[in-house]
Amino acid sequence: RKKTYGFTVVLTAPALSAEQCDALYEAGCDDGTIVTRNKITFIAFDRKADSLEQAIRSATANVRAAGLEVKRVEMPALV
Repeated sequence: RKKTYGFTVVLTAPALSAEQCDALYEAGCDDGTIVTRNKITFIAFDRKADSLEQAIRSATANVRAAGLEVKRVEMPALV
């Protein structure tokens, strides 16, 4: 049974063009929200997968398939 995992993928690009946003969507990142703040662009994902590792691996693969580079992956702080 798949579970939804929340995490953020930080990109190396400071901002994205409309074409890059479209490429991300086409590459399978339709479960992510693209945000640019203080010249840092990241995608907040809520991805269904069998494990957190699978969720992160598939998301970063989708980002790379869109022609973008991943700087790091961040997990939300647990409160």
